[in-house]
Amino acid sequence: MNQYKLYRLLLLLTLGYTGCKVDPILDPNNPSTNGIVQNASIGELQNMVVGAEAGMRNNLNNYYDGVSVIGREYYRFSTSDPRLTGDLLGKGSATLDNNTFYTTNPFNARYRVVKNLNILITALQNTKATITDGQRKASIAYAKTVKAHELLMVFNQQYENGIRIDVDDPDKLGPFLSKDESLNAIQNLLNEAYLDLKGNDVEFPFSTVLYSKKALEFLKFNRALAARVAVYRKDWTLALTALNESFFDLNGSLTNGVYYLFSTQGGDLLNPVFFPQDTPPAEARLVQPGFITDAEAGDTRLSKASKRTAAGTQDGLTSDYDFWVYKTNVASIPIIRNEELILIYAEAKVQTNSIPDAIVAINRIRTAASLPPYAGSITQTAIINEILKQRRYSLFGEGQRWIDMRRYDKLSELPIDRAGDDVWKQFPRPATEQ
Repeated sequence: MNQYKLYRLLLLLTLGYTGCKVDPILDPNNPSTNGIVQNASIGELQNMVVGAEAGMRNNLNNYYDGVSVIGREYYRFSTSDPRLTGDLLGKGSATLDNNTFYTTNPFNARYRVVKNLNILITALQNTKATITDGQRKASIAYAKTVKAHELLMVFNQQYENGIRIDVDDPDKLGPFLSKDESLNAIQNLLNEAYLDLKGNDVEFPFSTVLYSKKALEFLKFNRALAARVAVYRKDWTLALTALNESFFDLNGSLTNGVYYLFSTQGGDLLNPVFFPQDTPPAEARLVQPGFITDAEAGDTRLSKASKRTAAGTQDGLTSDYDFWVYKTNVASIPIIRNEELILIYAEAKVQTNSIPDAIVAINRIRTAASLPPYAGSITQTAIINEILKQRRYSLFGEGQRWIDMRRYDKLSELPIDRAGDDVWKQFPRPATEQ
């Protein structure tokens, strides 16, 4: 079923269940635990899944603006909030605030989804609804996979601050783990889910817009995320192993993957990082000029930056190009897709001294962008730099550039557009978490 049709079906299912003989969930984005965790019906399980998947999209604008502005992918102009060009870019004496929207909102939104998924896991463990043991295991694995994704989003911003993994009991939260412990815990959560998905030939007892409701197909999403986490952990062997069971396809569609979906239907969300072309710079996203000037001639990925009829200027920053990754207000935003997996494959191959395989993967990406095959130096350092360049253009605006440069200790190579600006390594831990 088409993903958009499936999402509309989920909305209809959510509405339809209110007429059944079940305890109503007044807010599926933050369901009450009364009765649900003891003996949830299929309808209540479905509502919790819809709520979690809808909640995954909350505050994506603040998340992407934060990591993309610090990563010098685009500028977020806003005359109503100068912090977007001040704090995020370290203007003058400005630093990141631990008690404002760009720090607290994404953090809280992600943990709210984690909370809902913890409720879903407990409900699945206790439900007496007619589901098989295989469905129960697969469904809990679904929840753990999505939970791992949300925790990784928190980690991406917190980095050396570490994150809390154990948040089941809001009155007795677990400790903040170290950077490495946090990544290891996320990987372990994905691996736990993988074991309950592997060989489990069932369908979830609920619908989902995240890749597939078939456990063996959903496993591919789990392994794609596991490959991403593995390269963050520098576990190159695990990255390659995980790719083999994901939807990675060296010759397949670059766009195949898992996405956040949006629509104009009542009560649904629009793409939060979309602005029309030539939006006045009072409220706009404009491309950092280096994306254009550093590109190779003929790179078709430059279509992600459209030339404005007039340059936009604000707070000492100027750009001639709009951020034009998303062409409509209902365009999907990738969670993870095959183009990233091919580049993960290339990175893991070069890191395991299989440079010819890495070049094959790089050339798959270059050819798709109408570029000639790679003709640079055949050294590990040169190939890694080429991979980072291809990731910059292939994954532009998808929240990866800042993380990639940080992973390779290259934050100092990001451009400084105003004297005195800073490139931050991480966001501060929210004030409420001190």
